[in-house]
Amino acid sequence: MIGDEIRSCCWQGLPSLMKLFSTLLLAAIAAGTTVASGSGWSLYKSADLAAKPPSGEEAAVLDAEIEILPVRTTAYTHTEADHIKWAKKNAIGTTLQYGKVRSAAADWSKYPVGTKFRIEGKPELYVIDDYGSALVGKNTIDLYKPSRKAMNAWGAKTVKIEVIEWGCFERSLKILRPRIGKAPHIAKMARSLRLKIQS
Repeated sequence: MIGDEIRSCCWQGLPSLMKLFSTLLLAAIAAGTTVASGSGWSLYKSADLAAKPPSGEEAAVLDAEIEILPVRTTAYTHTEADHIKWAKKNAIGTTLQYGKVRSAAADWSKYPVGTKFRIEGKPELYVIDDYGSALVGKNTIDLYKPSRKAMNAWGAKTVKIEVIEWGCFERSLKILRPRIGKAPHIAKMARSLRLKIQS
């Protein structure tokens, strides 16, 4: 599957056309458009899907390109005690996002930085750009919320996520390498990443 190839090589060796397709696909998703393929490429606005759903062939193509996984989700916000020192910055040094594209944290050896996904049935696109000590070694994704009220309202939920694009293990390790001696959870995540890259 394409997802497995992306996780192992971060696009290395894949045709440049596939890279272009992924970029176009993500742009279409961000614009609220669902992409489907039959004998040629067709674009469907989300609002039009009820009137004109993808055909059986098109749906099969979409299912092959997007991985659906069950995952436990929790929520966090920038005013929590263990995040307050970083304010609204994420682990890659940019601002935590909460809009059409939203930030999420995870163990980068399971969901590498740059992984893009949706929660099944929800329109928002999430990107893994953060991590947390409580997430290392767990199949849990922490969703960023802009307030404690929103964080508490989400609580903890097991949901299905649609992985649209897998991030890069090599990039994840590169970001973590200078931080390995600063915290045990970072060192543990880095060790797991090395194993993934070597396998």
